[in-house]
Amino acid sequence: MVVRRAALSDAEHAALSARIVSHLLAALPAPRIVAFCWPIKHEPDVRGVLPRWAESGVLAALPVVIEENAPLAFRLWTPDTPLTADRYGIPTPVTGEFVQPDMLLLPLNGFDGDGYRLGYGGGYFDRTLAALSPRPLAIGVGFETNRLPTIRPESHDQRLDWLVTEAGALRLPSA
Repeated sequence: MVVRRAALSDAEHAALSARIVSHLLAALPAPRIVAFCWPIKHEPDVRGVLPRWAESGVLAALPVVIEENAPLAFRLWTPDTPLTADRYGIPTPVTGEFVQPDMLLLPLNGFDGDGYRLGYGGGYFDRTLAALSPRPLAIGVGFETNRLPTIRPESHDQRLDWLVTEAGALRLPSA
């Protein structure tokens, strides 16, 4: 899946990411607090949605690994927030207030039309979605090149509420 994304030129990546941002803005209501993932390994870059939502008072947060094999925590983020690479090399705020987002923008390493995603194998987002109450709206953001017929979900896999790719935004029926 990573190799498929890496095959995109920088110009293609930027254009597809911009289309995803447009679909997010058109299809979804602005949340109160949105958590997003800093793009790594040529994942879609959805940071373009943040300035538009910030105009409406939306706060942004980044996930933080506090403990291995545990749910993630979320720290507030602004463009001025200092970031440090965590143990996985992902830019992360090391200080700041912890918050609970009402929307998560989750990168799709791989995904299927039923709303299940493949990450990198750590299970952090599945544990997080299962633990948060109320559960935030889970929005999968990815490129169509990473769509699979099925990921063969297991019992611990958490289903997404929306899929957003360069092709459009799809609200999934409730499970």
